[in-house]
Amino acid sequence: MCPATGEDFTLVLPTVNAKVMDLFLARFAATRPDDAHAVIVLDGAGWHDRRALEVPDNLTLAPLPSYSPELNPVERVWLYLRERFLSLRVLDDTEAIIEACCQAWVALTEEPDRIRSLCAYPWIIKVSS
Repeated sequence: MCPATGEDFTLVLPTVNAKVMDLFLARFAATRPDDAHAVIVLDGAGWHDRRALEVPDNLTLAPLPSYSPELNPVERVWLYLRERFLSLRVLDDTEAIIEACCQAWVALTEEPDRIRSLCAYPWIIKVSS
C-alpha cells in the first residue's frame, strides 16, 4: 500500500518481462479518452519487443535506436528521482524500497511542469507541435 496515496501497489512487481509490459500497456491504454491516441517511446529493453507484445489499438510504440539514452526522456526522469528522492538512503527491505519509490513518484507527478521540463527534448517538441 502506498502511504502517500493509499493505492494498492500489488502491480509493483519484482521482475519485468513481456507479460508485465502487456499489463502496463493495457492499463495505460484504458486511461486514454476514446478519441485519443498515445505514442510510447521505448528503449531497447528485451521486454519492449513489439513482436512479443499485445499493443492496444490506441497506442503506438516508438522504439529508439540502440544505445541512445540521450534520446530517451525517461532517463532524465529517473536521474531526477534518484538525485532528489532516492539517493544516499539505506532502506530496510523491499517494502521500504517500494514505499520510497512510490513517495518519490507521487511527489514528481504533483509537479507537471517539472515533468515537462525533464522530458522536453527538442525532437519531442518538434514532433508534438
